[in-house]
Amino acid sequence: MIVPVAPEYGGGSLADVLPSIAGALSVPGDTNRLDLPPAARYAVLLFDGLGWNLLQRYAEFAPYLSSLMPASRSLTAGVPSTTATSLTSLGTGLPPGAHGIVGYTTLVPERDALLNALAWDVPVDPRRWQPHDTVFDRMAAAGVAARNVSKARFETSGLTAAAFRGTRHRGADTIEDRLDATRFASREGQSSVVYVYDSQLDYIGHQQGSDSTQWRKELAAADEFAQRVRAALPRDAVLLVVADHGMIDIQPEHRVDIDSEPALTDGVRIVGGESRFRHLYCVPGAEADVIATYQERLGDKALVLSRSAAVAQGWFGAVEERVAPRLGDVIIAALGPVALVASRRHAQEAELIGLHGSLTPDEMLIPLLLDAGS
Repeated sequence: MIVPVAPEYGGGSLADVLPSIAGALSVPGDTNRLDLPPAARYAVLLFDGLGWNLLQRYAEFAPYLSSLMPASRSLTAGVPSTTATSLTSLGTGLPPGAHGIVGYTTLVPERDALLNALAWDVPVDPRRWQPHDTVFDRMAAAGVAARNVSKARFETSGLTAAAFRGTRHRGADTIEDRLDATRFASREGQSSVVYVYDSQLDYIGHQQGSDSTQWRKELAAADEFAQRVRAALPRDAVLLVVADHGMIDIQPEHRVDIDSEPALTDGVRIVGGESRFRHLYCVPGAEADVIATYQERLGDKALVLSRSAAVAQGWFGAVEERVAPRLGDVIIAALGPVALVASRRHAQEAELIGLHGSLTPDEMLIPLLLDAGS
């Protein structure tokens, strides 16, 4: 049985990156928990889906990034190890239990409907759903030019409003546009932080698998892009390369379909989360039976916990009262080679190969790579 990786909130997680940069920039009230070098300018390049273990496994395809590894370290993602949760932890410097985006799809209790935090498909005000100031807010208030270089359509997304408010968005849909925007933004103001996002590794991993030839080809392209980002920055700027989660491949024969096994739907009203980390919202009083059923079905391939037990494990950090009802009554974290799909309710997930969300080392460990230039 794979031993789960506990999130290292407070000194070794993705949520500690921006507060540490703010500390390195001498922003009042922030602490440099990761002991980053003092500098006037930082760029944070986030590769969606670039796990620490994947980078080690395929280092030959990423000579630039792998050259930074000996002087760098790994961090943990938060729980679940998924994009919406991780990006909000990055932007706010908070664990999921505080910022409240606790999964890919989670319950909006007052509407009894699932919110897809990437699509933001329920009319929920992101500033109320995630009410805390971001680290970018604090940096901007201290006079740091904070910029967000990502796809143009992300500027108006609910997730951007929740996670990255305090930045000025620089829409850039091509590699050349991204480099130009980064080159310009990194020179604004007396000090600056530029966040640059790239999603292709995650996209290819989901469709083809992270152990595929296509993924390795994309890793080589990501490596070249990272080098070009470094070249676009001022010489005294620091480049930080991170990720939001890793990835694990699950073959079709290892999928368990909730919607095709009646026992797995008994007592379950709503299926949230994603196939490696499920939030199950139950009929009142059914939680114990649901836990027993899933424990028997999955055995040592997954941890099946009540909400209170998962919170007690510290998976989400300290959970604020307003956030607790968003968590499943029953929470399932896959450890073995299994994907808990729901082919009728979430058909788009059922065919994916590369997956993430749970607490295995392949999903939880992410790189923190540093290039301080010259």
